[in-house]
Amino acid sequence: MRVFKFGGSSLSDAERFLRAADIIANNAQQGDVSVVLSAPGKVTNKLVSVIDSTVKTGEADLQVADLETVFNELFSGLKALVPSFDKDLVDAKLASSLGQLKQYVHGMKLLGLCPDNVYAKIISKGERLSIVTMKALLEAKGQPASLIDPVAYLFAQGDYLEAHVDIEVSTQNFKRNPLPEGHVNIMPGFTAGNSDGELVTLGRNGSDYSAAVLAACLRAECCEIWTDVDGVYSCDPRIVPDARLLKSLSYQEAMELSYFGASVLHPKTIAPIAQFHIPCLIKNSFSPQGAGTLIGLDTGEDNLAIKGITTLKNLTMVNVSGPGMKGMVGMAARVFGAMSISGVSIVLITQSSSEYSISFCIESDDKVAVQQALQNNFELELKEGLLEPIEFVDDSAIVTLVGDGMRTSQGVASRFFTSLAEVNVNIIAIAQGSSERAISAVIPAMKVAEAVKACHENLFNSKHFLDVFVIGVGGVGGELVEQIRRQQAKLADKGIVIRVCGLANSKGLLLNNNGIPLENWRDQVGVANEPLTLARMIQLVQRHHIINPVVIDCTSDQGIAEQYVDYLAAGFHVITPNKKANTASMAYYHQLRQAARSTRRKFMYDTTVGAGLPVIENLQNLLSAGDELSRFSGILSGSLSYIFGKLDEGMSFSDATTIARENGFTEPDPRDDLSGMDVARKLLILARETGLALELEDVVVEQALPPGFNAEGSIDDFMARLPEANAYFEQLSADAAKEDKVLRYVGEIDQGKCFVKIAAVNPDDPMFKIKDGENALAFYSRYYQPIPLVLRGYGAGTEVTAAGVFADLMRTLGWKLGV
Repeated sequence: MRVFKFGGSSLSDAERFLRAADIIANNAQQGDVSVVLSAPGKVTNKLVSVIDSTVKTGEADLQVADLETVFNELFSGLKALVPSFDKDLVDAKLASSLGQLKQYVHGMKLLGLCPDNVYAKIISKGERLSIVTMKALLEAKGQPASLIDPVAYLFAQGDYLEAHVDIEVSTQNFKRNPLPEGHVNIMPGFTAGNSDGELVTLGRNGSDYSAAVLAACLRAECCEIWTDVDGVYSCDPRIVPDARLLKSLSYQEAMELSYFGASVLHPKTIAPIAQFHIPCLIKNSFSPQGAGTLIGLDTGEDNLAIKGITTLKNLTMVNVSGPGMKGMVGMAARVFGAMSISGVSIVLITQSSSEYSISFCIESDDKVAVQQALQNNFELELKEGLLEPIEFVDDSAIVTLVGDGMRTSQGVASRFFTSLAEVNVNIIAIAQGSSERAISAVIPAMKVAEAVKACHENLFNSKHFLDVFVIGVGGVGGELVEQIRRQQAKLADKGIVIRVCGLANSKGLLLNNNGIPLENWRDQVGVANEPLTLARMIQLVQRHHIINPVVIDCTSDQGIAEQYVDYLAAGFHVITPNKKANTASMAYYHQLRQAARSTRRKFMYDTTVGAGLPVIENLQNLLSAGDELSRFSGILSGSLSYIFGKLDEGMSFSDATTIARENGFTEPDPRDDLSGMDVARKLLILARETGLALELEDVVVEQALPPGFNAEGSIDDFMARLPEANAYFEQLSADAAKEDKVLRYVGEIDQGKCFVKIAAVNPDDPMFKIKDGENALAFYSRYYQPIPLVLRGYGAGTEVTAAGVFADLMRTLGWKLGV
């Protein structure tokens, strides 16, 4: 038994309908054949318009007449081609079907709506008329044919409009009532029956799924999907003339292609046939002798890591956003529930990291329906300002890469987005399948051809170079170089080549345009004596045409920080954990950002506040999404987190400080930590990110020492006097404990002012449990209150800081990396 399915494009006029009948009849001579038919092209859309018009205006005479015309032309055409075709029979069936449709229209007009069970019956009428027509046509050609009623055979669960077939139960139905032998058994696609014997539909364009289900129930030897193309191509041959016809696809690849634009397949089609290892052949009804594309256990004969570059056009991007989205359980369900009720298929979904908005793509033809559905469903929220006016981005399209090889071929995503950038394609949204077999980009429809051509030409053997100059190779800088050394080979396999072209310390600069060998880099730096100058580095970059140079400043030097503008102007990206630049004057602060914008270079400083924590990135995302910071509280020093945490355990202040120093948590001189200035600089950076125009002297700092404590003299002298501070902190801790509080050294932003101080916090405060070197940052914003957004993690240690710098380095590439 073979199962054939013919889609609407193969049945859209008399000539195509007859061609499908010829294919069926010819194959029936060779063995048993069952057939699943879609509605003739565009008929289902016309049926939907009948419903829409009735519900909106109470009238659908024009739409019903349009349907009648479509079928009358089809029947007349078939009668002209096959004189023995029983036109009177199909005319009677059409009259009966349209009569019932008019009764439904009358009922909908009275109700002012269309119940789902009626909706299902109406939109499946096209398939019912297709099978009656095909049966009459086959019989006119002398081929016996019988009809399969899917309501009787296919048992489905779910609602009326999106049901799923139970294969096992349905299989038993076929065994109890076998199909007649020697007949072509014809079944309408798209429909099944529920437990009450009612007609349900399997989702729009569900005839492919019907064919797969029928094949599974009959344990067919093959399921053949007949359409209007030769099979599945590597990309649209209308855009790229030399696109490759794929010989085979795995079930998994076919599943991804069906979701992301391969119109020859329906998303639910693959699962039933994959379950029983039934091969699926995609063939062209206009070229039946072609080989087609076989979906099954892929043999890899195409030898392609990426199997398809698919496109979806005529899309609209819908953006639903506003303060009412944040923290409101069920908002997404309401959005997509409205789409489901409207019968609208959602092609792609994205959500902002702040939960401020949900965006999704729809077919542009559904825009009016979506607009009305969302307006009705969120009328109150829109009126009260909880949602912003719903935004529709018209003339959008999706370009998608699909292939099993994406899981093992490193750097595919980077080459994809680089290809788009090369032809100046603006990416509106991105989605990646969890299977790692697909990655999609929403782009302007007018750029589809350029995007596909660029991806087709540039998908293979592309490498991306990061040429790095590290200034300061002590603690953090040295660890960063080691991390780069350890990751170089792994990243090279992904098409990312990191070359350390420059290393500098206080004694000299080491340069190599081909990349310094990192196996013995410390020895090489030790003998370098060339002075560090920007001019020398620029000379190297220009002479050797280095296109993506990155300066990483791992010092705490004020003089180097003051040169960042010059580095940016010279074409370098600048990455730094050095806080001096961002806490210099406001004039320099703005000058840095203007230089980065004007040169299109990156100034990355995420590690200036939270070491490895993504503090700056998250804060910038929130602010970009329209949020506003009302208050901030945080523990921003790993060393002081450790020291004050030990006070909870009964350890003295001097012992805690001594241990922290011995463990390397503090600066060599603990007074640098205890002064609070490091925390003040971090707090000022956060404050400036939120738009506060403050200078360092505006930060009110209470040092982490008793008032009037003598901190003069050498480090040894200071440490010897430190036990004198114990009594002060013992008293503060005791007073706090009486109120079930603990001491913490915190930075706060409140009402536009910054404070660094010793604070007693209660158990409800996010800082209460922060100790042992952890950092924690609590952002109270317009949307994040009374429960704040909290970022928490270790803030001390060279490894996490270097890792944060490394993350900033990766981000200079401008796209997400799977590393």
